[in-house]
Amino acid sequence: MSDGPRKPTRIETTAKRRQQILEAAIMCFLETGYHQTGVRDIANRAGVSLGNLYNHFPGKHDVLVEIAALERSELVPFIDGLAQSRAPMKLLENFVKAYAKYLAVPENVILGLEITSEAIRKPDIARLFLDNRNALVTALTKVLERGTHAGDMRSQLAPKETAQMIVELIEGSAYRSVLDNVPMRQLRGSLLAFILAAVRPD
Repeated sequence: MSDGPRKPTRIETTAKRRQQILEAAIMCFLETGYHQTGVRDIANRAGVSLGNLYNHFPGKHDVLVEIAALERSELVPFIDGLAQSRAPMKLLENFVKAYAKYLAVPENVILGLEITSEAIRKPDIARLFLDNRNALVTALTKVLERGTHAGDMRSQLAPKETAQMIVELIEGSAYRSVLDNVPMRQLRGSLLAFILAAVRPD
């Protein structure tokens, strides 16, 4: 005979409350900006006391550290996709489409801009997000190296620098999409065509 619904464990309750606070912080950052958001704003949005919030995050800085970990998990599918044993050009095409689609969500771009502005002032925050970016660039670099060795891509290609520029081009297009209020889907075709033309053999 069942004793009724299982009560969540202390660990589960803590994790849920931590996630609740993190989501509230992200919404505050998106709506009013990182610097305009106070810890009390986050607590109010999350529906918790200041003391409860401080039990999970000593300050806004610690929230950014958690967001960096969240971003890393969101980049895993892109990194795993680039590690597949498919033709390099196809992997590159799939990556550009998928990453552009991910950045087509304005919230992802706006939060990225908020984080970048703080990372400029805080080297430890910058390092966390740069490590995430470097993991993505490294995975893409390996694809470009495979492409040049197989003759599918230009032999003069500098894989690491090219990978960096491709990621920056996609992200820059996403920033423009938000600023100009132009849907990313309208830019994806030209973006993909430009990148593929740039790496193809002459």
